[in-house]
Amino acid sequence: MSEVIAVMDIDDDNGNNEAEKPVKGKNVASPAAAPDGKAIPWVEKFRPKSLADVAAHRDIVDTIDKLTSENRLPHLLLYGPPGTGKTSTILAVARKLYGTNYQNMILELNASDDRGIDVVRQQIQDFASTQSFSFGAKASVKLVLLDEADAMTKDAQFALRRVIEKYTKNTRFALICNHVNKIIPALQSRCTRFRFAPLDNFHVTERLKYVIEAERLDVTESGLAALVRLCSGDMRKALNILQSTHMASQHITEEAVYLCTGNPMPKDIEQISFWLLNEPFSDSFKRISEIKTRKGLALVDIVREVTLFVFKLKMPSDIRVRLINDLADIEYRMSFGCNDKLQLGSLISSFTRARSALVAAAQ
Repeated sequence: MSEVIAVMDIDDDNGNNEAEKPVKGKNVASPAAAPDGKAIPWVEKFRPKSLADVAAHRDIVDTIDKLTSENRLPHLLLYGPPGTGKTSTILAVARKLYGTNYQNMILELNASDDRGIDVVRQQIQDFASTQSFSFGAKASVKLVLLDEADAMTKDAQFALRRVIEKYTKNTRFALICNHVNKIIPALQSRCTRFRFAPLDNFHVTERLKYVIEAERLDVTESGLAALVRLCSGDMRKALNILQSTHMASQHITEEAVYLCTGNPMPKDIEQISFWLLNEPFSDSFKRISEIKTRKGLALVDIVREVTLFVFKLKMPSDIRVRLINDLADIEYRMSFGCNDKLQLGSLISSFTRARSALVAAAQ
C-alpha cells in the first residue's frame, strides 16, 4: 500500500513548504508594512493635490481650470522641462473632474510602460471606446494620460492620431512631454498646447519655505538661496536636494547643500577664475588640479560655472565670444569622455589666449 502524503507536507517548486503560506482571511503581518510619513519622498508627499496648490503658471492653470469647470476640456499637450508641474497639473485636473471615481476614469501610461502601436490599438482603444457611466446630472468624459509622450514611436503616434479623432465624444487625451518637436505635427494640431517654462526663483523659494515650515527644518538664508540656484527652475530637483541635504546634515547651510550635490562652491569658482585670468599656465594647472582632487570637483561642473562667471566680467565682446566658444567645445569634448587633464590644459590655454588678447586690446 502506497504511503499517504498529507497536503501540508507538499513543497512547491522552490522548496518552500505549502503549510507556511498564509491562509486567506487570517491577519498575517506583512514585512512590507505601509511606510510612515518620514519614509515618503518629499516630491510625492508635497505634490499638489488641487489646481490651487500648483506653485506657478497661474495663467495656464486658470485657463485649464475654467475649461474644466465649463465642461469644455479639449485634448491637451503639456510640454516643458522636467519638474515644472506638468504631471501634477493634469492629475489635479483629473481629481477635480472625477473626485473619488478618479482611478476608474483615467488611463495613465508612462514611458516605463510598453507604448508601441499594439498598445495604442488595443489597450488605449479599448479604454477610449467604452462609454463611461455617470450617475450625476452630466456625463463625464474619460481621460487618457500619456506621460513622456515624446518617447512613443512614430508608428504609435500615427495610430494614436486616428484614435483621438474617433473617440473625441467620450474621451479626452492629455499628452505630456519634454521635447515638443518629437511629437508629430498631426498630434500637435489636435491638441491645445501649453508650455510650462522653468519656475522662477520667487515661486521655487515660496514652495521651499512651505516645505521647510511643514518639516520644521533648520535652513539658513544662504542655504535656501543655494537650493534655488542649483535647481535651475526644477521644483522636483529642489525638493530632492533639500531632502538629501537634510538626511546628511540637520543644519542646512550653503556649504552643506554644495557638499551634498558635489557642485563647486561660488568662492571656489571665483578662486579658479582668478588663477585662470592671472597665473601662468603651469601654476594654474597645478593649483586647479590640487583643488579638484582635494574637494572632489568634476571638471565639467567647473567649466559650466566658469562660463557663467565669464558673463559677469568686463571684456570686449569679440574676446568674450571666442572664450565662450572655446568653453563650449571643451564641454562638448568632455561629454564624449575625453581625458580630464588634456581638457584642463585646454581650459587654461583658452584663458591664456583671452588674456593676451585683452592685453593687446588695452595697448
